[in-house]
Amino acid sequence: MSPRILWLCLLPAYAFLYLPLAMMVIFSFNEAKLLSLWGGFSLRWYIYLWQDQVLVAAALLSLRIAALSATLATVLGTAAGYALARFGRFRTRASFAALLAVPLVLPDVIAGISLLLLFVALQHWIGIPTERNAGTIALAHATIGMAYVAVVVRARLADTGTKLEEAAADLGAPPFVVFTRITLPLMLPAVLSGWLLAFTLSLDDLVVASFVSGPGATTLPMALFSAAKRGIGPEFFALASIIMGVVSLALLGAWLIRFRKPVAPQAGGG
Repeated sequence: MSPRILWLCLLPAYAFLYLPLAMMVIFSFNEAKLLSLWGGFSLRWYIYLWQDQVLVAAALLSLRIAALSATLATVLGTAAGYALARFGRFRTRASFAALLAVPLVLPDVIAGISLLLLFVALQHWIGIPTERNAGTIALAHATIGMAYVAVVVRARLADTGTKLEEAAADLGAPPFVVFTRITLPLMLPAVLSGWLLAFTLSLDDLVVASFVSGPGATTLPMALFSAAKRGIGPEFFALASIIMGVVSLALLGAWLIRFRKPVAPQAGGG
């Protein structure tokens, strides 16, 4: 298949995906509230969004929960991925790997119900948690995100192999030095990728958070879903455009860092 025919086949799919996003950004600057009427360019809905304390509070709560859950998931997932990649065969390895893979294939509804039952049982047995709030949401998201981090870290360590670590050990480096000077830098890109993945999954989650949250903890997806029942307004377009802008800037920065070429030193005169 020629590249031209392939491009013609992909063009409708890309248009179906990106044209609604472009229209959403355009209509976020619409003066009129009706989506079928263009009333002129205006920042009205961005100002209205900034003054909407409910959405702002939900967005800040979601960011805090996502950062906390992603950090916890990264710590636990990195340890799990390292154990599977470097500890060789141990007695419960198969069971450990299987249990770690369950969140990857378990539907969100089942995960939400099971975590809800767990929190209710813990509250009945030991009195903790006293209520379902942002902490229970963060723990639930960390439980799910840990599996994704472990997969990424395990794949990275399996790809790099153990030759560098074995060479450092042969040269007399103690295990702690081998881990901090060799292993950790090798798996650092996977750790960062896992953190970003867990952060995104937590920020985007609606189903699990709906089960494990309480009256005082409303995340951004929950607030948007509740408000969407009354109708989608231009302020939602403004919020989505801001999120798209932040993500686009982050991707652009990563692309510039990735493809930046070092400047060759100039030769001295004389």
